[in-house]
Amino acid sequence: MEQIVNDFFHLPVTDPILIFALVLFVILAAPLVLDRVKIPHIIGLILAGVLLGENGAGVLKRDMSFELFGAVGLLYIMFLAGLQMDLTDFKKNSRKSIFFGLTTFAVPMVLGTVSSYYLLNYLFANSGLDFQISGDFTFNAYVVLASLLIASMYASHTLISYPIVGRFGVTKNSAVNISLGGTMIATTLSLIILAVIVAMCRGEVNAQYWLRFTGAVLIFALIIGFVYPKLADRFFKHHEDSILQYIFVLAMVFLGGFLAKMASLEPIIGAFMVGLTLNRYIPRISPLMNRLDFVGNAIFIPFFLIGVGMLIDVRAVFSNLNSLIAALVMSFVASFSKYLAAVITRKTFKMSKEEGLMIFGLSNAQAAATLAAVMIGHSIEIGMTPEGIPVPLLGDDVLNGTIVMILVTCTISSFATEKAARKLVIQQDQLDEKLSDEKLEDRILIPVYNPDTLNSLMELSILLKVDKSREPLYALAIANKNAAHLTSEEKAKKLLERAAKIASATDNSVRMMTRFDVNVTSGIVETIRENHITEVVMGLHHKNNFTDSYLGDKTDNLLKATNQMTMIYHAVQPVSTVKRIVVAVPPMAEFEVGFVKWYDRVKNIAKQIGAHVLFYAHKETLDQIHILVDRKKFGVPTQFKELDDWEDFLVLTGEVGENDLLVVVTSRKSAMSYNPLFEKLPSYLSKYFNKNSYILLYPDQFDEENPESYKTI
Repeated sequence: MEQIVNDFFHLPVTDPILIFALVLFVILAAPLVLDRVKIPHIIGLILAGVLLGENGAGVLKRDMSFELFGAVGLLYIMFLAGLQMDLTDFKKNSRKSIFFGLTTFAVPMVLGTVSSYYLLNYLFANSGLDFQISGDFTFNAYVVLASLLIASMYASHTLISYPIVGRFGVTKNSAVNISLGGTMIATTLSLIILAVIVAMCRGEVNAQYWLRFTGAVLIFALIIGFVYPKLADRFFKHHEDSILQYIFVLAMVFLGGFLAKMASLEPIIGAFMVGLTLNRYIPRISPLMNRLDFVGNAIFIPFFLIGVGMLIDVRAVFSNLNSLIAALVMSFVASFSKYLAAVITRKTFKMSKEEGLMIFGLSNAQAAATLAAVMIGHSIEIGMTPEGIPVPLLGDDVLNGTIVMILVTCTISSFATEKAARKLVIQQDQLDEKLSDEKLEDRILIPVYNPDTLNSLMELSILLKVDKSREPLYALAIANKNAAHLTSEEKAKKLLERAAKIASATDNSVRMMTRFDVNVTSGIVETIRENHITEVVMGLHHKNNFTDSYLGDKTDNLLKATNQMTMIYHAVQPVSTVKRIVVAVPPMAEFEVGFVKWYDRVKNIAKQIGAHVLFYAHKETLDQIHILVDRKKFGVPTQFKELDDWEDFLVLTGEVGENDLLVVVTSRKSAMSYNPLFEKLPSYLSKYFNKNSYILLYPDQFDEENPESYKTI
């Protein structure tokens, strides 16, 4: 028994089960304790690493498990940053991102080089030990190289505080996108500086070096930019299993990191580029995104942060005056230069103070690239002491100062980011209220019958939901024990449970309803009435015989009996693989009650999957859509083409491609925009668009005197 106790409680802890349990308790305790004192969780995890690590209480050792999970966590942060970036906003703000990236690189490089050369030069090479210089450089030349290397550490930054942005839901803010774009520019340039300095110290910089480096980077960019999208498109179209999709994405991320490393770039750049590439294949509200976000923020990223804390040796800094001076100078210059770059960017583009604070918060934290640079600088030998001891380019004092700088900058970054995120989310809520002309509810009903279409119907319904809506999805199964052609009670239960499982993977709830009725249409109509349903999403009817209509008698009767917006969805591929939405709108659609509502729903889908939108409509209708796009900030690339006559509908056959989603806005017979040519739509769709995904959309239509009225069957 005594031996068992010694094995479990000998410090540092070596039992893998106990190590994992301790880390999980730390991850659990951080938010519970720090929420009370309003300290960001990230700081708690780093401080926990300081206290529990070998330089603290010695409870945990930074072994291979922490290095492995830490590497995964760092790549995960960069991958999520690329994955959650609003590419449309990024393209719109690309000039600002480039400006900020160059500024947040140049300012720290200038201030860092000057301050290091004049304030820290006596700390290089172990405080000026007596040693013999090796190689072709003089001592002063090595001081210049060391100063440039430290400056490159200031210029780079790690998105330590990015999880805070995700927690507050402001990842789409333009300041965040500018910061992410600038991060990649500044970090890439600083890592190139690092690679060049290392090559110079080793005497490898020549024309062949630059040719080899440029070629490797081009090959890496071609693989990520052209091969990855083709692989993702093919995989997501043919594999709907959520576990396989998650493993596929992780494999692509770490392969991308390895490819970047082979191209003499840091793996974090590869992970970020993979995130950008897969961005449009993974909707923000989807089971896959929910799993990626959950696993990263629950396990991998906290492990990385705890591992960073375990590197910090506070005692070594305060026991040595030179280390303390290095820590103070480096912490001040790093934070001040990043703050100055953020202020320059904010004033240049007339951004708000909150946006400037967000840019500073995201760009101030030093961790991954900084650690890589200082460790490499500490490993480069520039000479030997008379005793034969190797002398590094960056001495122990600079190394200790860097570790403290990481803690200080991460702390400042976390506080600044959280403060900015709180203010920005309040501003965004106020803006949303001003832009909303009407309170949009979304009680979406999904009649479930065919298990083959259930996944696609749930996927579409989740994307349709209004942002921040608390309403559940309503799944309905009509059952009848005595009618063979209707869903049995057991089958209905299984379908509803499956629908609930799909929704729960996206943090959405489902209200499961089973209704016993001999008439499917009347069962749906009564459910709509009792639950105040606002829209219905249903699958396309499969014809049972030659005389059966294209939509089916049940659907035809439902459209006659209701006024709610109804979408009839024919899916041939996952909606996440759709690249463009082509919307055909009939003349006078702008006069319908549901005009703004269906526009908002199309906008929701397009924003979630990052698809372009092409509107086909009559000139007057296009003018009204233009107004909605400008007023409601559509947020995705939008095109407009005239379709003067509905008889020309077949021109869309040359426009709708393999990866397009066709949305046909039609109407009921009593509606103002109804056209007798709508009767031909079923034959057109079945003949010319059967290999495309499409939605037949029937907008809201209410009686003027009694909006809540229902027709009778």
